[in-house]
Amino acid sequence: MENINENITFEELLNQTLKEIKIGQTVTGTIIEITAQKEIFVDIGYKADGIIPVNEYLLNINEKVEDKFKIGDRITVVVLKLNDGLGNVLLSYNKARREIDKKEFESKVNNESIFKSIVSEVNDKGLIVYFNTIKIFIPLSLSAINRNEDPHSYKGKEVRYKIIEYNPKTNRIIGSIKQIADEEKKAKEDEFWSNVEVGKTYTGTVNSISEYGAFIDIDGIIQGLLHISEMTWERDKKPKDILEVGQEIKVKVKEVDKENKRIKLIYDKKGPDPWEKIDEKYHVSDIITVKVLNFVSFGVFVKIEKGVEGLVHISQICEKRITKPDEVLKIGQKVNAKIINIDKDNKKIELSIKELEGTSNELSEESQDEKEKVQKIPEDKSVMVSEEKSITEIGSKDIITQ
Repeated sequence: MENINENITFEELLNQTLKEIKIGQTVTGTIIEITAQKEIFVDIGYKADGIIPVNEYLLNINEKVEDKFKIGDRITVVVLKLNDGLGNVLLSYNKARREIDKKEFESKVNNESIFKSIVSEVNDKGLIVYFNTIKIFIPLSLSAINRNEDPHSYKGKEVRYKIIEYNPKTNRIIGSIKQIADEEKKAKEDEFWSNVEVGKTYTGTVNSISEYGAFIDIDGIIQGLLHISEMTWERDKKPKDILEVGQEIKVKVKEVDKENKRIKLIYDKKGPDPWEKIDEKYHVSDIITVKVLNFVSFGVFVKIEKGVEGLVHISQICEKRITKPDEVLKIGQKVNAKIINIDKDNKKIELSIKELEGTSNELSEESQDEKEKVQKIPEDKSVMVSEEKSITEIGSKDIITQ
């Protein structure tokens, strides 16, 4: 019997051994070349080799062909065209991968997984990232980027995000970095409020300063109030004299309100209460030097030492009668005073300057000034006349006597 294949040419025999392909078909081949232009040639068992252009396998500028493929690798691709114009079959690696990636992507979305991607593009509306071949958009409102930050600086950076919207029909995929940040902050807050207790010490950062105190940021999750009275024992100090914004300090919890999520703090450097040992350092009748702090209608408050103040009643300032303390004293002035009463329980000390009038340098100088003013007064003519009259009378008596 005659062999029907005897007259078949080599070309026809070769064509019989090569598979038929069509546009849209998924095929597997072997990488045979990577050109200087980064195009990948693939042997797909067809009469022409396949070519994968750069835009059909790279997703962003941070990817490199040598990191993804090498000669000899088996690769699955989709046929885009049977002839790219140069006799090669146009292939797409991304399109073939998309179906595989889609299944993995949907599985992660269903499990509410956290994604990690490099930011490929940044525009006025947000960030663009990829999960393998799947494009994801992150709006600026969900990017957790601060107003002071430049969104374009995020290009090339790795970000963590969750998918909050996925529509496979319209291929609309929205990611959120903010959601992860909010969830992690919430978890930290819950842990904080579960463990916080009075007396516990934390390291915080001064977030803002006001006239009455400062707000301290602890771990970026809670802000506690540090009142001026808990910064120092000195009443003449202001918050800005003690702390500055951005300063890192140690604080201790004074009060906790878990229901309203509020805490009050104590500055670690405030130190022990100086009134605790006040009776060991001062006694009634002790003479000490004090500094005038402020005036009130009934007297003057003076600083005895850091955190300890005393009152000099207006009646105890000087011998002469005055209506206001500032008639003889000045803010910041230092004077000697005598302790006349100590009430440790109520943190009150009463003093007297009057009982030492003349021993304080400042008061002595002012008293001397007052005396000099009095001595200069006899410029009055009536006084002079009186003096002259006295002299005349004395003179007459002397004459009569003689």
